[in-house]
Amino acid sequence: MGSSSYLLRVFITAVMFLQAHSSIPTIVGLYGETIEVPCINGGAQPDGLMFTKWKYMKDDNTAGDLLVKQAHKEEATIQASDGYRDRVSIAPNSSLLIAKGTLEDQRLFTCMQVWGGNVKEYPVQVSVHKRPSPPQIKDKAKELENGKLTTLGTCIASDANPVAILTWTKDGQPLVPDDKTIKITGQVTKDPSTGLSKASSLLQYTAGKEDVGSQFTCVATHPLVDQESAPETFTVHYPTEKVNLQVINKGAIKEGDDVTLKCQADGNPPPTSFNFYLKDQKVPVMDNDTYTLRGVTRESSGEYKCSLLDDKKKQDTQEIIVHYLDLSVSPSGRVLKNFGDTLVVMVDQNASVDAQISWTKDNEKLEKEPVFGELTYADAGLYVLEVSVAGIKKSHSFELDVQGKPSIKFLTEKLSSDGNSKVLICVAEGSPEPNVQWSVNGTNEKTSYSSGKVTHEITVVPSKNLTVHCTVSNSLGEDSRDIFLQSVIVEKKEPEGDTSTGNDQAKLIVGIVVGLILAAAIVGLIYWLYMKNSRQGSWKTREKEMGTSEEEKKLEENNHKPDV
Repeated sequence: MGSSSYLLRVFITAVMFLQAHSSIPTIVGLYGETIEVPCINGGAQPDGLMFTKWKYMKDDNTAGDLLVKQAHKEEATIQASDGYRDRVSIAPNSSLLIAKGTLEDQRLFTCMQVWGGNVKEYPVQVSVHKRPSPPQIKDKAKELENGKLTTLGTCIASDANPVAILTWTKDGQPLVPDDKTIKITGQVTKDPSTGLSKASSLLQYTAGKEDVGSQFTCVATHPLVDQESAPETFTVHYPTEKVNLQVINKGAIKEGDDVTLKCQADGNPPPTSFNFYLKDQKVPVMDNDTYTLRGVTRESSGEYKCSLLDDKKKQDTQEIIVHYLDLSVSPSGRVLKNFGDTLVVMVDQNASVDAQISWTKDNEKLEKEPVFGELTYADAGLYVLEVSVAGIKKSHSFELDVQGKPSIKFLTEKLSSDGNSKVLICVAEGSPEPNVQWSVNGTNEKTSYSSGKVTHEITVVPSKNLTVHCTVSNSLGEDSRDIFLQSVIVEKKEPEGDTSTGNDQAKLIVGIVVGLILAAAIVGLIYWLYMKNSRQGSWKTREKEMGTSEEEKKLEENNHKPDV
């Protein structure tokens, strides 16, 4: 803080101290307003008051009369003959009223009251205050130079009483002078016509790069009000300390791309011309901070630099990698192989970094690269290889077709769900898709073919036992197989499942029927003998008991007759 500001603070502190410890009260009036000076410190008027008189201390320290107010009169008698004549009056409570207060009113006024045999005086010191105009920063610097003590500006707060105290802040923090990097010089002047004070404060400041964008303000402190100036920012000039090289391209750089290099420096004002070093080739660029490489190749990969035109040491470096991908795959296109053949897939890829590889077969992702042994019909399909590196994608495909002559894997039959027909199923392998033919006519014909496997079904109603042929054929050959069908008319419907259990049950039923027939024949024979004996009665001789030879023959013949 300047010496004048310091002395001003000491003066105001001393005045306040004297006022606090003086027996004479002090009142503060406002400049340009009516000043009311109380009598008896605003206390009650004494009984029997005869008159009140106001006096004041002149500039030559002599007493001067202002007015007299008789208790029994309504109007006061003005005694002043100077400038107070038209400005003073008295209030009902005996206070002195001074219109349009000025700094000349800062003096001692005395109220004298007389009642009975008493005379008493009440002196009052008057101080007049005026708020300063809002502080303004004038004579501002156009720019600040890094490390150089520069006059930033002058702050002014005028027309004040007492004088305003000025302080400087940067980003809200007070600036403390150190007489080296920060110097503050204060000055106070008075208007000869009004006596009001004008405070001014000149700031000299040593700026740095950190002051870019900083806000400087001036604060005026006054007993009536504290005010702050509008913030000011300043351009700070400083030399380049660091150079930065950037690659403007978004994402990875690929062969054929254009690559833009941008060189920047932290100086202010910033440099506009640079040297670019393209793999040790120096290229000066004037009034521009960028350089573009057109259609880069893998050979463009390497180290690139930029520097100031006049200072090669201030430079920056960037490593550029140009990504590429070469891909060669065998086989390709349509590949025709025979069932049981072998196939070798060869992939040759060359890339700037490790590539991501994926295989699909018929749009289904494979876990790894396909490796074939002896080819089967299931190996047939469309194979697609995709390889990617840093945004570069390449693909290759081949369609494998495995062919072979037809071969029937099994031929079977089953009862239909209603038991009135039979379903014949012939399953064979082969490629191209085999044609299936039957030796009988059928209905509900169904055919499916997938991965070299054909399944063919027909429904037939055999009226007698017969042998059916299934024949499969394609351009490479044919195969045939027979199946024996039993007529559904004579065949008993058997539950599906274990056929051995059904046969055992049928045999058991047949055995029971035969046993019942034999038992019935025996019972019938016994009954016939019984009835015969009953008709003839009992034999009384041995010959009768044994029967005649003729009767024995008849009986024997009856025993040898077949059962019906």
